[in-house]
Amino acid sequence: MADASPCLAVISQRACCRRFLATPIPGEVLDTLLEAALRAPSAGNLQAWRVLAVRSAEGRTALAKAALGQAHVAEAPVVFAICAVPERSARRYGDRGRSLYALQDTAALATTLLLAAEALGLGACWVGAFDEDRVARVLALPPDERPVALLPVGLRAEVPRGRTPRRPVAEVVTWVDDPAGR
Repeated sequence: MADASPCLAVISQRACCRRFLATPIPGEVLDTLLEAALRAPSAGNLQAWRVLAVRSAEGRTALAKAALGQAHVAEAPVVFAICAVPERSARRYGDRGRSLYALQDTAALATTLLLAAEALGLGACWVGAFDEDRVARVLALPPDERPVALLPVGLRAEVPRGRTPRRPVAEVVTWVDDPAGR
């Protein structure tokens, strides 16, 4: 069995970052980050997503305003808008693809991007609280795309306070096929 320690360390260390340095992220680092993110699983490998990268101060500020005034969105040197393309999934899976799989796909991509950012020494945060129509207007999205998450990414201007508490496994997981609990 392969040593999973590096992967598990990245998962364990990942924490939301809401304070960023203004330092731009080098292009090769962004390429590595995005290549990793695009390895995320997707239903039927349809990849029913699109990623918009926003680096301009004006664009980031407009997204921060659309994100209910969350200033850290504008402070990061790049914001990735993760958008679902529901009809791409619906062509194969019908309404379930449109209403569920496309959203699952974008969530998987966003999570993979967050983990890749951590592995690359970058801070990132998942922002889901935003005015969806306003974000769509800022990004000039076509009607068939839906913004699902905003991910501001950059060098951390703060050290994470440590792991945020999580519910214990025993409280969250039910072992259906084992009455003893495992």
